[in-house]
Amino acid sequence: MRRLPFELFLGLRYLKPKRTFVSVITLISLTGVVLGVWVLIAVIAVMSGFDRELREKLVGMHAHVVVSGGVIAPREVERLVEEAERIPHTRAAAPFVLGLVLVEAGGRVATPYMKGVDPAKSVVVERVAKHVRYGQLDLDGEKVVLGRELAMQLGVFIGDRVTVYSPRNIERRGEEVYLPVELEVTGIFESGLFEYDAGLMFVSLATAQELYELGASVHGIEVVTDDPMRGAWQVAHALHGALAPPLRAQTWAQMNRQLLAAIQVEKTVMFFILTFIIVVAAFGIMSTLITVTVQKTREIGVLKALGTQSRKVLGVFLLQGFVVGVLGVALGVVLGLVTVANINPISQFLSAMFGLELFPKEIYNLPRIPAHLTWRDLVTIAGSALVICTLAGLAPAIRAARLEPIEALHHE
Repeated sequence: MRRLPFELFLGLRYLKPKRTFVSVITLISLTGVVLGVWVLIAVIAVMSGFDRELREKLVGMHAHVVVSGGVIAPREVERLVEEAERIPHTRAAAPFVLGLVLVEAGGRVATPYMKGVDPAKSVVVERVAKHVRYGQLDLDGEKVVLGRELAMQLGVFIGDRVTVYSPRNIERRGEEVYLPVELEVTGIFESGLFEYDAGLMFVSLATAQELYELGASVHGIEVVTDDPMRGAWQVAHALHGALAPPLRAQTWAQMNRQLLAAIQVEKTVMFFILTFIIVVAAFGIMSTLITVTVQKTREIGVLKALGTQSRKVLGVFLLQGFVVGVLGVALGVVLGLVTVANINPISQFLSAMFGLELFPKEIYNLPRIPAHLTWRDLVTIAGSALVICTLAGLAPAIRAARLEPIEALHHE
């Protein structure tokens, strides 16, 4: 202890536990910092986990880059596919057809998006196949693969037939009458995203082109890259320069930016709301230090009279707030990491104890609570808490540093 710097030595002496009201406030403040850091780490880890799960599901159902915006003629399709495949980071490119249709089965009606792909060339078929829960991803001929929620809405299962009406079945063109297409259900997929499970169906590219009277034309080009983030952005940027309006190239993140932004906003808002727990604890630290400076007024006066510099007195009380912050952050980080590592056993224990389902799987479509803590989030939380606790001691420290010896000792 005697080899410590003067400021730290004296600050630790002032923090030495005693049976006084000041020590009680210090313990309460320390507990507040621990709880704040603990809760922040747990909540941010869960929200980051949901964000990562969502991104994985979106990438699992999406191509990394999509060229769309109008009907693309056959020659233009070939040119764009060749152009995309020449760009670095591109793995594969293929055409697709996407549009709204009306589906009927047993008197039940739905209006999902129909996506036509070539099973031999499609860049998403292999990934969609991983989500098929019943049947198989068989699109040869007049067959269809539906989302689970859509299949339940229509009351169909593997082997049943659905009737599909396209825009041409609704429009009247003189005496011409277009009959709807009957398709056999060969597979039911479950992506975990309600929007896709309830509003998407896959058919062959030829079937979709026939329903939309496109001939050999398509609605867009899908591209898969070697990197869903940076690689996708580079490919989209390169393709955009080769497109004539109204066609445009977008990454999967740009097409889902509202959903991803909503989760990021929620995460940021939760961070600031829960940080107020630490701020409240910091006010406790400030109250403690104000009380200490009042109690130690005589000692501060003696130190100043003996020639102690004001910056050293300032450092004594700043270090007190810093030490409380370090202890609180350290304990909070340990508890937070333990909670994140055992989030699901803790959830199951609380569910059994209170008889409540804390994480309904049928609502979130996830088998467990996702928790993912990055080093960036951990450092941000710990650093913010430490800065807040240190700054809490600034006002009392400045008051103590400005105290004049005569003023401190005039009652003695």
